[in-house]
Amino acid sequence: MKGAAYRIDGALVARERFYQVACDPARSVVVEACAGAGKTWMLVSRILRSLLDGLEPQQILAITFTKKAAAEMRHRLMTWLADFADCPEAQRVQALVDRGLSPDQARARAPALGGLYERLLAGQQQVEIRTFHAWFSQLMRAAPLEVLQELGLPPQAELVEDIEELKPRAWRQFLAALMQDDMLRGDFEALVRSRGRHTTQAWLLGVIDKRLEFELAELSGTLAASVPPAAELDRAFEGYEHPAERLRSAVVGPLLQRVASALGRHAKATAQKAGAALQQALERPDAVSALCAAEAALFTKGELRKHLEAPELDEAVAFLRDIRRGVAQQEAHLEHQRLSRLTRLLLAEYARLKHARGLADMSDLERCALRLLGDHEVAGWLLERLDTRVRQVLIDEFQDTNPLQWQALSTWLSSYAGAGGGGSGQRPPGVFIVGDPKQSIYRFRRAEPRVFEAAKQLVVHGLGGAVLACDHTRRNAPAVLDALNAVFDSAQAEGRYTDFRSHTTEVDPAAAAGLVAAIERVERPAKAARAEAASGWRDSLSTPRREPEVLLKLEEARRVAAHIAQLVRGEGWRPSEIFVLSRRRAQLRLVGEAL
Repeated sequence: MKGAAYRIDGALVARERFYQVACDPARSVVVEACAGAGKTWMLVSRILRSLLDGLEPQQILAITFTKKAAAEMRHRLMTWLADFADCPEAQRVQALVDRGLSPDQARARAPALGGLYERLLAGQQQVEIRTFHAWFSQLMRAAPLEVLQELGLPPQAELVEDIEELKPRAWRQFLAALMQDDMLRGDFEALVRSRGRHTTQAWLLGVIDKRLEFELAELSGTLAASVPPAAELDRAFEGYEHPAERLRSAVVGPLLQRVASALGRHAKATAQKAGAALQQALERPDAVSALCAAEAALFTKGELRKHLEAPELDEAVAFLRDIRRGVAQQEAHLEHQRLSRLTRLLLAEYARLKHARGLADMSDLERCALRLLGDHEVAGWLLERLDTRVRQVLIDEFQDTNPLQWQALSTWLSSYAGAGGGGSGQRPPGVFIVGDPKQSIYRFRRAEPRVFEAAKQLVVHGLGGAVLACDHTRRNAPAVLDALNAVFDSAQAEGRYTDFRSHTTEVDPAAAAGLVAAIERVERPAKAARAEAASGWRDSLSTPRREPEVLLKLEEARRVAAHIAQLVRGEGWRPSEIFVLSRRRAQLRLVGEAL
């Protein structure tokens, strides 16, 4: 499975050409790379090449999604530089060739590579390797005061990462404010009656987690219209205060009367009973109650009752179903309006609470970054003030980017699009974006894989860059790739996934280790036997309980440890080449003790 799997703008290329483009700081690229393809290696290599080209550390901005990943990038960069400062010249030359330079270029630049470590240690700045929120926080701290006032943010705000601790206090403030407004109190009581107190509270507090989307939708004017009333979707409901009143219309009312009369004259008792119930329903003064009773007369579990036959019955059923859809739409519209009004009050109290305590949350950072980077003059001034006139932007694990993070970043980068640096008048920075849409698993954090397509469009059409794809892994065994290819090939055949390319691997099948010998599972004793065993007295301070499952896990841990010892001592494997996976963390503790 070692076939070619490197592409530039869709065309297959040699591995050397791929890394020549990917690691070149002068080129803007989007790299779609599978698991084990060396995404972080490419990103850090590009940082190294940028430093080698003379960029100052503060002119390089690398963004990832966790503090741990950012720390690992810094460690890898400094470890490389330390190694290159104290290694033979030939090794430095080979390292540069691996990172896209020709042999002649590598020999010419090798001495400079050996001096990079000392240069960084002697300097006052380091490469900016941050999480999105750490970078946004830096921008907010340097933002003009009028921008902070516009967004309702306190100067020098303290970042709160877990907003759950603020929700109880915000809810109490919300309830107190609710008592001062009769209309809002009515909205709240209506929701509690229809949905219950717990669900209503969960819905409203849940909006705090999505409040940035809520606020932006309201600013754009799309929030109020997002759930329209029934009359906007179907003109048949125009002129009615409630969709159920269409039951009394000149067309529907007489039709239902004729159906009720026809059923009442039917020979079968079931039809007669339905006809009488329908007639009684139509005589009810309340339209909503009449609709419910008419449905109960003709339907059971949402389906037309059996043995009902009458002229125009099908037309009557169609009208009732259509009216019910209109009622559901109208109820959703009213509920949406109530929730929107209550959410505005809750978010106002939440903002007042944060401001009083001098706090800002993650959504505040994203909103502030969107505002700052969306204004070209403010963005330029801000970056000058921070002394980070960025010349390289690198983003790792891009599939985890949410639309708002990308909007903030793309608004800034878009200012460079076009000849002469576009509206910025500056030479655009080199952009390196790497990730794998197949690995996007953070939808609950608002990650959106389709952002990858938007990034490709900006880099290619706005910045004159290229789209690279690497479907070759260096760490996954052939059996893993066989399963992966089969799953995604099947998904493509069913139209549930597009643009998948079969993956290949560098791993030799012969390098895989054998399985640990299976352990026979002891039959669990019957309940009566367990009760009898438990009846005897045991000194718990000196005699441990010996449950069969515990003994099984201990034996599994001992066998895993023995297998690892054999690999290291008997077969010459390095410990760093062995990876232990467990279903639960508790089992890993037992393996650690056994080792």
